[in-house]
Amino acid sequence: MTRIVVLFNLKPGVDPEVYETWARSTDIPVVNGLASIGEFSVHATTGVLGSDAKPPYAYVEIIDVADMDKFGADVASATMQKIAAEFQAFADNPTFIMTRTLEAA
Repeated sequence: MTRIVVLFNLKPGVDPEVYETWARSTDIPVVNGLASIGEFSVHATTGVLGSDAKPPYAYVEIIDVADMDKFGADVASATMQKIAAEFQAFADNPTFIMTRTLEAA
């Protein structure tokens, strides 16, 4: 499995309530319905542990991809192209980080 971590803030002028309503009603259920996805979740950041500092990102997405080949096909679909365009209208320069899990020795 590949985990993708997406870090982002909203574009200036985007109402967080509007984004979060869209994420709950559209983004989360559609992405979780893809055959290639193990799990998809969206998180609003609440703070920096041990600090009063503002988190550098307002939102974090965790995308657990069960099959990267299928994921490529899923992302190319008309439905996902629409979702991606809507996401890009909300998110200000999101960073998509590919990860691999380190297993215990």
